[in-house]
Amino acid sequence: MSNTLLRIYPSELKMPFELKKQNSGCMELVNKTDQHVAFKVKTTNPRKYSVRPTTGVVPPRGSCVITVSMQAPKEIPADYHCKDKFLVQSVVVKERTSLKDIHPDMFSKEPGKIVEEFKMRVIYIPANPPSPVPEEEEEEEEEEDEEIASIDSDMDYEYKPPSIFDAVSDDIAACLV
Repeated sequence: MSNTLLRIYPSELKMPFELKKQNSGCMELVNKTDQHVAFKVKTTNPRKYSVRPTTGVVPPRGSCVITVSMQAPKEIPADYHCKDKFLVQSVVVKERTSLKDIHPDMFSKEPGKIVEEFKMRVIYIPANPPSPVPEEEEEEEEEEDEEIASIDSDMDYEYKPPSIFDAVSDDIAACLV
């Protein structure tokens, strides 16, 4: 089912993973409507994750950032595979609805009541990717690149070899604590 109330970004929660260290990730909820929308975030593993805020009201065309903190893992799962999931439930509410007005019954499915649900799986990513150590062949390529760079030194640009960090999304990096 396509969500008509909230756009949730990213569609998968990429959680930095590092042994014996607590890490955080975030998601953004964007209200796609001209109405107030209440939300509730649930997880399949509440002892492992802390979610702030777990509930709230997103104003019309507004947004809310949710921070998810993972307890420090004690062991590495096989293939870094994670079975944990999050569920974001959303429902239209009255304009003056406040945080104290939000209760579990608001998100119960009843005939004639629209409660949207968005399921999000957790994907572990390395918290601190290892520094690349050049192989012998790569070292030769770097020497060639340096020679080319020195030949073109009278040009108006600076050669910069690609970095493995160029592929990291600025949005996700900004959410990490």
